[in-house]
Amino acid sequence: MSFSQQYLAEAGQIIQQLDMSTIEQMVALLAETRARGGRLFILGVGGSAANASHAVNDFRKIVGFEAYTPTDNVSELTARTNDEGWASVFVEWLRVSRLRADDLVLVFSVGGGNSEKNVSPNLVTALQYAQQVGARIIGVVGRDGGYTAQVADVCVVIPTINPAHVTPHTEAFQAVVWHLLVSHPLLKAAETKWESVR
Repeated sequence: MSFSQQYLAEAGQIIQQLDMSTIEQMVALLAETRARGGRLFILGVGGSAANASHAVNDFRKIVGFEAYTPTDNVSELTARTNDEGWASVFVEWLRVSRLRADDLVLVFSVGGGNSEKNVSPNLVTALQYAQQVGARIIGVVGRDGGYTAQVADVCVVIPTINPAHVTPHTEAFQAVVWHLLVSHPLLKAAETKWESVR
């Protein structure tokens, strides 16, 4: 079997093992939040930050959901990192954004955050703050889900098929899941361009 065959076979196994009922619960929570005028804040680091930016576009344009990510503002992100430290960049951004109980925080992460191992501590502190203000939490994460899976109202954990490919599969399937969400009939509010061109 070639590497390409193996990699794509792993992706096929992940699709078969994704928890559809959890995804549907996520759809319901997103729809409920949008209906009551809540906002969506998407957090991610590295490749997951790039996914967060793309997802913000899709939730705003396709779903009509007020959505933001702190990593879209590199000036603020780097100023806060420089002046206050990496662990607090997301929580302080959420404070200034006046995160409230009507809002929803979505985490994209390979590991979900782990304070003890000092991996993505900024996600951990942000989620602790979200809990304090009563905001709901959802996540699309890999491995064992980390801190995100422990505290989330709904969390999709991308199955680990091959430990050597946890990061690429998790980040790839974040995109699969959020594209499913914005395409879902309970959420989709606007036609996408190429589907509407005849």
